Amino acid sequence: MHALGPKPYKQASWGTQEKLGTTFAIIRIERDMKKLLVISLLITVITAQAQQAEIVKMGQLQEIMQSKSDQIQVINFWATWCAPCVKELPLFEKLGQERSDIKITLVSMDLDLDPNPDKVHKFVARKKLQSRVLILDEKDPNSYINNIDKNWSGALPATIIINSKTGQRKFVEKELHEGELEKLIAEMQ
Repeated sequence: MHALGPKPYKQASWGTQEKLGTTFAIIRIERDMKKLLVISLLITVITAQAQQAEIVKMGQLQEIMQSKSDQIQVINFWATWCAPCVKELPLFEKLGQERSDIKITLVSMDLDLDPNPDKVHKFVARKKLQSRVLILDEKDPNSYINNIDKNWSGALPATIIINSKTGQRKFVEKELHEGELEKLIAEMQ
């Protein structure tokens, strides 16, 4: 026994000890590099799983709403502080993953109360949202509400369904429940 524990190397000639020490050092470096690679891959995968929210102005949102598409657009207006909004988000996520004929866009209305978009970015990452997420960067709701829908009071949650092929639009100002969203879309086809 060595004073600090077992001897790290067999007693042999000096050259053998040196070679064994070098071999162990190389093995440790390779092991540490593998750990580092695994950790960096995990970070990449976790980051890639959630969409990054894009900050847009009302003009950009109007272009999205007016764009021609073979897909039916479902645009949901929500906020991180709105419990009914957060509760219905899984319905939109599920629909977006199951149906390729539907395009889901989630529009966060958080910036009119809190100018820091980090809260929304963290929420999107934590919930691992896969749908397209936009953050509307407008401060005065009265200046844009009518541009989204003339019947909108500004209450959240709100959803607009647009079939650009037929020109149909349906606006709903309430929390949607299981089956309601699918029914509204079926009426638009």
